[in-house]
Amino acid sequence: MNTESTRKIRLIMKLRNMGIKDTNVLSAIETTPRENFIPDAMKDKAYEDMALPIGLGQTISQPFVVAVMSEALCLSDRDKVLEVGTGSGYQAVILAKICRRLYTIERHKPLLAEAQKHFDALKINNITALAADGMKGWPQQKPFDKIIVTAAAFETPPDALFEQLKIGGIMIVPVGDRVNQVLKRYEKIDEDTYSVTDLLPVKFVPLLPNVASAQEQIEDTYQLNG
Repeated sequence: MNTESTRKIRLIMKLRNMGIKDTNVLSAIETTPRENFIPDAMKDKAYEDMALPIGLGQTISQPFVVAVMSEALCLSDRDKVLEVGTGSGYQAVILAKICRRLYTIERHKPLLAEAQKHFDALKINNITALAADGMKGWPQQKPFDKIIVTAAAFETPPDALFEQLKIGGIMIVPVGDRVNQVLKRYEKIDEDTYSVTDLLPVKFVPLLPNVASAQEQIEDTYQLNG
């Protein structure tokens, strides 16, 4: 058994010990090569339980947070899921291995192009990706059984995402400022009522509107490397 396989097994055992019970989520993480989604210089950290930078001021979430968010969605192979914030594409692949169809939105076009290469290389065929304003959701494809947001809404999730969620559907989203954020689980009871559960403290990049401009991408890269 090579070092990479040993690290992956160690990570899966750690996730189990930290309370992750959903076997579909654990299997998806175990069978997804996280090293493919991170820069070459950091591949030795692929199976450490830590977030890593992927460029343009963005990160790939730590595996425990990926597992918590995925498990909290209560996914089934019948679900149509919206992901806001494709990033590296790693979370998208985990979800796509469990749900029926995944629609994913990313505001940084270069990141989306790289993520699509990963989807193609892994032969994941049930993902549709779009460069767009994730705060507006994907109205042409509504309603969604589940929604996951991988960036932090400042006070409350965007109304458009609530509107596009089915009654009985679940949305997982971090909420808070840059310092204090809580991962929250919303379940839509009816058109005007939601139950809300706090899951754990987290730290995500902020949820921002519009497709990122070329200038913003330069500034994000400078802030990351500066």
